[in-house]
Amino acid sequence: MTQLLSAAVLFLHAVTPALAQEVLDTDPNTLAPSKDPKRVANGLAPTPPMGWNSWNKFACDVNENVIRDTADAIASNGMKAAGYQYVVIDDCWHGTRNVDGFITEDRQRFPSGLKALADYIHSKGLKFGIYSDAGTKTCGGRPGSQGHEYQDAVQYARWGVDYLKYDWCSSGVRNAEEAYATMADALKATGRPIVFSLCEWGNSKPWLWGAKIGNLWRTTGDITDKWQGKHKYSWGVASIVDMNEPLWPFAGPGHWNDPDMLEVGNGGLSDVEYRSHFSLWAIMAAPLIAGNDVANMSPATRDILLNRDVIAVNQDTLGQQGHRAIRDGDKEVWVKQMADGGRTLLLWNRGESPVRMTASWTDLGLPASLRLRGRDVWTHKDLGRLAGRYEAEVAPHGVVMVRLSS
Repeated sequence: MTQLLSAAVLFLHAVTPALAQEVLDTDPNTLAPSKDPKRVANGLAPTPPMGWNSWNKFACDVNENVIRDTADAIASNGMKAAGYQYVVIDDCWHGTRNVDGFITEDRQRFPSGLKALADYIHSKGLKFGIYSDAGTKTCGGRPGSQGHEYQDAVQYARWGVDYLKYDWCSSGVRNAEEAYATMADALKATGRPIVFSLCEWGNSKPWLWGAKIGNLWRTTGDITDKWQGKHKYSWGVASIVDMNEPLWPFAGPGHWNDPDMLEVGNGGLSDVEYRSHFSLWAIMAAPLIAGNDVANMSPATRDILLNRDVIAVNQDTLGQQGHRAIRDGDKEVWVKQMADGGRTLLLWNRGESPVRMTASWTDLGLPASLRLRGRDVWTHKDLGRLAGRYEAEVAPHGVVMVRLSS
């Protein structure tokens, strides 16, 4: 009998924590925001956001004239017509907080004020984006939003903000899911539709909890204008691709994996490499946020950023992120399923010499017997009916990208 009682006591000790945890998990004070059944997505960004951000080219050297010139360029050079919408000021626009705690703009850099600047951008048929941080300071040392989330959201709505990039510097031991959910709720409370970009660098796996909190989340550290490798705290294009690609099941309409902004046109890579960069971001359903000086870009850069066939792959309404189907050394075959039932095929040569590459329909999850229409999205040439496979020579660090349809 003593042995039976002891066993019963041990059993109760074993199950009590689990039962207590189940009770705690239903407590709204301890429930993770992403698990709250009352939380719903904001309904924005049904396709990956497209636009421009100041950081990759201008960093903290940003001002009102740069933003106005950029908006003028996007509105007139074909970018707006191709789908680029958001003009986003990154770090270093902040002034001080006023006596009531509301954030103000740096009036030396933005003498007309951000409301006037937003009105100007809206007058061009574009949308206005801004930057802040979940910590006490931004990465550039300006005032962060921690403790002022609802005040800042109200100020952004007053100014006419349509997009918020929210960084993760000076955040201490703060819980990322809580921090981003707090700002998400603050934005929603304003009643203004504001696309929410979570920029905590993938540290706390936001793809696991971000779908009802934001519209896109960074999956990696910062990008840099180099082909591959780690450079201080930043990563080259090919290295970022390798970090972002495995996360493809988590992306979809309204919630996108973000491998950071585009470096196309900033001068660190060749045009072949920039075409690969743009193609890979497009097939990964990544946000297409240009980061170059669009008011003074070369014809080659313009041709890349304005390639509507490639943009159409990115903006496909099915919203499936493309992924690697085969890797054979430096040769990779990628595939993205499309809303019309077709596929986009990408052949990527990561090596230093030209190679002949082949992809069979079975590699793409299609029957070998299919005859599919092909279109090369970089040469804009129709390839006719293709039977069972596609073969092409691919330049070093280059891609061949083909749209396949029935």
